[in-house]
Amino acid sequence: MGILRGLRLVAGNCFRLYERNASSSLRYTRNSDLKAINGFCTKPQESPKTTTHTYSHRVPLHKPTDWERKILIWSGRFKKEEEIPETISFEMLDAAKNKVRVKVSYIMIALTVVGCILMVIEGKKAAKRNESLTSLNLEKKARLREEAAMMKAKAE
Repeated sequence: MGILRGLRLVAGNCFRLYERNASSSLRYTRNSDLKAINGFCTKPQESPKTTTHTYSHRVPLHKPTDWERKILIWSGRFKKEEEIPETISFEMLDAAKNKVRVKVSYIMIALTVVGCILMVIEGKKAAKRNESLTSLNLEKKARLREEAAMMKAKAE
């Protein structure tokens, strides 16, 4: 019995510490008419007062640009440009941008894999022709030495 009461007191203290550090917007959500007695909250006997604060939770809307309309269509949110409303929420636009971003990432991954496969195929073809970077560099250096020797011969 004493352990249970101790746990309640600890929980109440933790809640008070959290409430003290909570932002001011969260403090207004708690009913301020509650009285704390011995670590327990009870409702007052008198009628509750009406709060003077009114909160409107209206989502801000955004008028999409032509580029954002294309993003909304590419993401699959809307089928046609005529279906897109005059104003949309920022959350809808962010979700569409994230979807397009993921699609572009998948395309880039696929192109990278295809490019790697093509490079392996080209490398194997070059190996069959006995072409390697070493042989190409040696040929280039030999050609440059010949040109330098010819320039030296002309200068003399």
